[in-house]
Amino acid sequence: MSSHDESTPRRVARPDKAALGKRLARIEGQVKAVREMIADDRYCVEVITQIQAARSALGAVAELLLDGHLKACVASALKKDGGEVEIDEVIALLKKFR
Repeated sequence: MSSHDESTPRRVARPDKAALGKRLARIEGQVKAVREMIADDRYCVEVITQIQAARSALGAVAELLLDGHLKACVASALKKDGGEVEIDEVIALLKKFR
C-alpha cells in the first residue's frame, strides 16, 4: 500500500505542462468571453454555446490529466507496491463524473 502524508501535496513532473497551460489559457479566454457576452446582453443561446465550449475544453484537459496519471503515476505504483491506493483514488475520481 502506498503511503503519503495527505496534508502534504504530492507533486509530479508533467512533460505536457506547456500544452496544458496553453489549453487552460484558451479556456480562460472562453470564460472571459462569457462574462463579456453577459455584460453585453448577448443572445442566451450564444452565451450557452460558449459556456458549453468551455466545459468541453475543460473536460478535455481533465481527460489528458487522467491519461497521464494512469500511464505514469498508477503504472509506477502498480510496479512498486500493487497500486491499491492509486486505483482506489481513480475509482473515487471516476464516480464523481457520473
